[in-house]
Amino acid sequence: MPKSSEPVSTSSNPRLRALLGHEFFAPHHWKRRLVLWFGAILVALAAILFAKASVWSYQLFLRILDHGVWIPLILTPIVFALLARVTEGRFRATRGSGIPQVIGTLHIEDEGFRARMLALPIAAGKMALTLIALAVGASIGREGPTVHVGAGLFYSLGRRFGFDDPRAASRFILAGGAAGIAAAFNTPLAGVVFAIEELAGTFEHRFSGLLLTAVIIGGVVSLGIMGNYSYFGEVEASLPLGHAWLAVLLTGVIGGLLGGLFARLILLSQRGPLARIGRLRARWPVAFAAGCGLTLAVLGVCTHNSIYGTGYDQARAIVQGAANMPDQGFGIAKLLANVVSYWAGIPGGIFSPALAVGAGLGQNIAHLLPGVPAAAVVLLGMSAYLAGVTGAPLTSAVIAMELTDNQDMVIPIMAACLLARAAASLFCPTPVYRDFAERMVQDFERQQASQRPSQDVVYELADDTLDETGDVAPTSVRTTAFDEPATPADPPPPAQP
Repeated sequence: MPKSSEPVSTSSNPRLRALLGHEFFAPHHWKRRLVLWFGAILVALAAILFAKASVWSYQLFLRILDHGVWIPLILTPIVFALLARVTEGRFRATRGSGIPQVIGTLHIEDEGFRARMLALPIAAGKMALTLIALAVGASIGREGPTVHVGAGLFYSLGRRFGFDDPRAASRFILAGGAAGIAAAFNTPLAGVVFAIEELAGTFEHRFSGLLLTAVIIGGVVSLGIMGNYSYFGEVEASLPLGHAWLAVLLTGVIGGLLGGLFARLILLSQRGPLARIGRLRARWPVAFAAGCGLTLAVLGVCTHNSIYGTGYDQARAIVQGAANMPDQGFGIAKLLANVVSYWAGIPGGIFSPALAVGAGLGQNIAHLLPGVPAAAVVLLGMSAYLAGVTGAPLTSAVIAMELTDNQDMVIPIMAACLLARAAASLFCPTPVYRDFAERMVQDFERQQASQRPSQDVVYELADDTLDETGDVAPTSVRTTAFDEPATPADPPPPAQP
């Protein structure tokens, strides 16, 4: 009588045992994947909610203007002062665009520092305070804050589910920032490029899958809710070889110079006239913010209210050649409004306002080149100015192409962005976000050194530890997002829980 067949156990089947023992089936890896997928969905939903709320906030401001164009002369300074007051204490990390804070947390693997920059209350405060600023006409964007919120959500989720070691936290922060910029603009490829070029400053193939997964899932959620759309609509424009390429030269040089000038103005260096402005803001931050709000309101009156808000409506009108496009002075006026709003120290980004300035500059340059398609020149102006401001030519080129769904302008846009980055370096050699982040890192390292006066301090000559006077800043631990921490002279203090 034949023996009954017995089930084959995994222990008696080496192939099955090897398959189930593969890291793909490891519970730890599946836990990380599920957290990553859930985080990407949350970031996409937060970005969509933030985008819609930003539109509502600006529409509220427009309704306020209907009751009198003089109202911002009173309302905007008061609210700017209140925002400056609120961000002096616990919500200080909400100031500015938020991208330097994310870069700083990738370079400082300190739990206490990361918690101060990326905690959920900071992310929620960033969104709320940005919306309040837009409701009184601030010339700011929501894209940088969305990066901050995305990084904060991913970081908090990682900590909640046990991925709190420094290297794992860095990966979650990077993925959250990439998902944030991709969801903010509905530009998946730009999210990946932005993470590599701007946030991390390097490429690690081990993390490429994590980045792509976060961006793809966020993109699918955004696509399902918002539909397949281009930020500025489809732009049918091309630039034939020949004299039309003079537009590449003009937009690259002019956009780069003005973008670099803007970056230098908002950095408020420690020398020269800008240093005096920085000292005024440090001494009387609330009064200084009120003065910035009043200046913005005066600019609004002088420009028939065209410089308020993100600048999206004005930029789209210029790109599409609509009848309601702003006049020729819009580009420079919007640039000044962006400077004043950033000087106020309130929460808010510079991406959308920079695109609006670039569109205005492209509109001006197009009048100098009557034989060249105006839409093509405007598109070049947007990408070149953004590259000059951010110092990230590849990200700027990809954003410009994805925002307009135009593949015919790939080579001209990339050429204009490279020219713009070279021209901008005359005013701002270090990309603006990196410069802000380096100052943040140096301040943290000085604080750490001052808390341990009896310990030796290691001095390392590195590009990202030089202060503005050219001296080497003290550092006890040098880390990056992907390298192992350097061995310190003395062990660092224990991380805060």
